Amino acid sequence: MEHFDLSGRVAIVTGGNGGIGLGMARGLARAGAAIVVAARNADKSAAAVKALEALGAKAIAVAVDVTREASCRRLVEEAAERLGRLDILVNNAGIALRKPPQDYSVEEWHRVVDVNLTGAFVCAQAAYPHLVRAGGGKIINIGSMLSIFGAPFAVAYAASKGGLVQMTKALATAWAKDNIQVNALLPGWIDTDLTAAAREQVPGLNETVLKRTPAARWGRPADFEAIAVFLAGPGSAFVTGTAIPVDGGFSVQI
Repeated sequence: MEHFDLSGRVAIVTGGNGGIGLGMARGLARAGAAIVVAARNADKSAAAVKALEALGAKAIAVAVDVTREASCRRLVEEAAERLGRLDILVNNAGIALRKPPQDYSVEEWHRVVDVNLTGAFVCAQAAYPHLVRAGGGKIINIGSMLSIFGAPFAVAYAASKGGLVQMTKALATAWAKDNIQVNALLPGWIDTDLTAAAREQVPGLNETVLKRTPAARWGRPADFEAIAVFLAGPGSAFVTGTAIPVDGGFSVQI
């Protein structure tokens, strides 16, 4: 269907070499987009590119450190130069640090916020003129259910993801006149390398998630394929500034 056709579009996915990022990249690739896998681990990125090419997509890898402004801006410029344009930016790169808030150092706080929030802003800012040049575009920011809830072991992560949702709303209002839609996704408990560590560090987490989630399972990266295509495609032209939970009902069950 034309509302979900991404043929001829170019998408950057930060943190796109694994987990939710790769899940979204697969969805965008299946819909016809060319993909820029933007991440630090070159071996994982090369494997992701091969997986996307196996789906019939054009894909390249570009190294990026989202904590460095110059690296974010080089990523966008290289992507547009090599693939000819830019239409979609997925700000997915993120880290978590689990410890009581009183035990954080300021350096640890800044590290989480710089990756999860500041890097997303710089990438969006760098992408803006290219999206305008393309006649409009899409930005998808990956927040978290901790944009809604509090957690005693994730204060910096929660603050950064809450900030990301508010940034999404602000960018949506600023750039709507340019036909740029900016939306956020709020993943629940998704089975990735990041949450595998959480299951080791937080006693009873697996049992709690299964009991608390109406869908009675952990989410999978594949659960993000279709929603990525919707938010990146023509079908969401009048959807902007939203924050959509993808959590199997976790956030709506008391």
